[in-house]
Amino acid sequence: MTKPKSKKLKAQARAAANRQLADNRLARHQYEILDTLETGIELLGTEVKSIRAGQANLRDGFCLIRKGELHLHNVHISPHKHAGTYFNHDPLRVRKLLAHRGEINKLRGQLDKKGLTLIPLNLHLKGSWIKLTIGLGKGKKLHDKRQDEKKKESAREVKSALARY
Repeated sequence: MTKPKSKKLKAQARAAANRQLADNRLARHQYEILDTLETGIELLGTEVKSIRAGQANLRDGFCLIRKGELHLHNVHISPHKHAGTYFNHDPLRVRKLLAHRGEINKLRGQLDKKGLTLIPLNLHLKGSWIKLTIGLGKGKKLHDKRQDEKKKESAREVKSALARY
């Protein structure tokens, strides 16, 4: 009879199965994120291996809706090191995102508003699947960025003052 795993081991296994692979930290600085959506992403085998090795860059990426489908543009996934040139993938190819029709239609309705765009926020594992979180964002102006910085600074000062007492 096998011994059941402890809670600590189960928590570690869950954390390993749901780890973050790539993050677009600049997106939250440049855009005000109004809504998020977790989508699947159509990948080739060498792309999966490169992403799991941490070789993805979401910084310049954006999403478009074409012919009722979501497409991811300008996301760089480095070619896999241990694959030949014939079997490797194009680093900047357009990748299809997997989402339900209702979710895509909802995003399309929101994108019709002026100044909104779809930005990739992060790539993460969910079990054995690679998922992409996209955000519906509105571009921040310089004064908005300054206000956010002031709020963060005041929150830091309050936290440090409370820690002293």
